Amino acid sequence: MPATAVFEKSYSAFLFDMDGTLISSTLAAERVWAKWAEGHGIDVRTFLPTMHGARAVDTVRRLGLPGVDPEAEALKITRAEMDDVGGIFALKGAVEFLGKLPQAQWAIVTSAPLDLARRRLAAAGVPLPQTIVAAEDVANGKPNPDCYLLAAKKLGVDIGDCLVFEDAVPGILAGDAAGADVLVITATHKHALETAHAVVFDYRHLDVVVEDDGRMSLRRVDVA
Repeated sequence: MPATAVFEKSYSAFLFDMDGTLISSTLAAERVWAKWAEGHGIDVRTFLPTMHGARAVDTVRRLGLPGVDPEAEALKITRAEMDDVGGIFALKGAVEFLGKLPQAQWAIVTSAPLDLARRRLAAAGVPLPQTIVAAEDVANGKPNPDCYLLAAKKLGVDIGDCLVFEDAVPGILAGDAAGADVLVITATHKHALETAHAVVFDYRHLDVVVEDDGRMSLRRVDVA
């Protein structure tokens, strides 16, 4: 699908990743993960860029550390993240953009556990949607498509009629695998991401039109 196509279509629902897509939690997350990695003899510099966008348990499991229980370590990491929400903020224009959407037609689909998601959203001043799909809601996290398929089911729409907002490769792959269209938000990227998907920096560059039938379409906004 051409990258511009997401601006030429209308959708029944928008599905948003959280960290890096609606809020910036990079500093807080990397403080916690850096301390954990150091404690396990992992090179922090090379590890940190790889831990975004996936569930903590999947990140730990992927490392294959001998004698380490991924479930137990993920729980420790989540507890530490619950205690550290310093420097978390909403991406520019995100709160205003969400405020334009019909409440029953958008969801947050995050790799964070539900309690952590709520804490971070509160810290960033982002409203809670009616529908959240969190880490514990699926057996297989991103890049598996289950989380986005579940979100569409909860909203009562076809996944092919949804637009996924993502920032990280695992989530982009999950959206693709689910069969949704994907828009990439790059505000928190430290390095350029090569993608065939449509890309915008943040929500100041987007507006939404809600039609009489409730369908939503995006418009680009020029920002000086």
